[in-house]
Amino acid sequence: MPIGPAKMSLFEHLAELRMRLVRIVVCMLIAIVIFYLASPTMGQILLYPIGDFLPLGENGQVMLNALDPFESFTTRLTITLFYSFIGTSPVILWQVLAFFLPALKPNERKWFVPTFIVACTLFIFGVLFCYFVILNAAFGWLTDQASGLGTIEPRMSTYISIIIKFLISFGFAFEIPLVVFYLVIFSIVPYKTLRGKWREIYVVLLVICAMVTPDSSPITMLMMFAALIALYEISLLVAKIVLKRRIARDEEEMDELEEGSMSITKK
Repeated sequence: MPIGPAKMSLFEHLAELRMRLVRIVVCMLIAIVIFYLASPTMGQILLYPIGDFLPLGENGQVMLNALDPFESFTTRLTITLFYSFIGTSPVILWQVLAFFLPALKPNERKWFVPTFIVACTLFIFGVLFCYFVILNAAFGWLTDQASGLGTIEPRMSTYISIIIKFLISFGFAFEIPLVVFYLVIFSIVPYKTLRGKWREIYVVLLVICAMVTPDSSPITMLMMFAALIALYEISLLVAKIVLKRRIARDEEEMDELEEGSMSITKK
């Protein structure tokens, strides 16, 4: 997909924005038609990790409860929109990044394709991590809370909505390493600060996990917290390797500033 020139008039910018929005909408409409027809199968795939906690029909598939036909339709539409968003997310992200690319300097544009690849990879990895690791443990803990109190009647719209919120939350949360990496690249926050303030950053990550997770389960929050800490440390390691010279130069400048401020204070 082509990228616009660095200098364009206001109307040219608006025309390019319209072009990229049209591409996104067309891709979404095609994906919606395809996934709506396959939404029952796609729904079963969503429910597979928590199948141990749900009733099964005669055909061995998970059977949820819908209070009315309209709920069935809205649930299928929710499933369709979710898969359409996931399926077209590379196209959406590419169009968004390509629209802002002309505003970047030539030495900053070299990071465009790596950013696109890494962003898509991290989002998909977050969704898969949630699907294969988090969902079963989280719903197992939540289901156990009903022991001795009553039985759970799994409602179609509620369960599908919760699962989708889980997957999207983890997908976006796993973008944090990319954010950290660019904070260092663009010298917004020095590497030394991110490395030295690790206790405060860990607390911030824990708060983010508590806010992002759609349930109040400590299991979900702690598992996401552990994953984000690992990703945060990996992102710092990658930044240190890739930007070794710049980090060393920035640390020297910070040390000189600290020494200068200390000497002024003594005087």
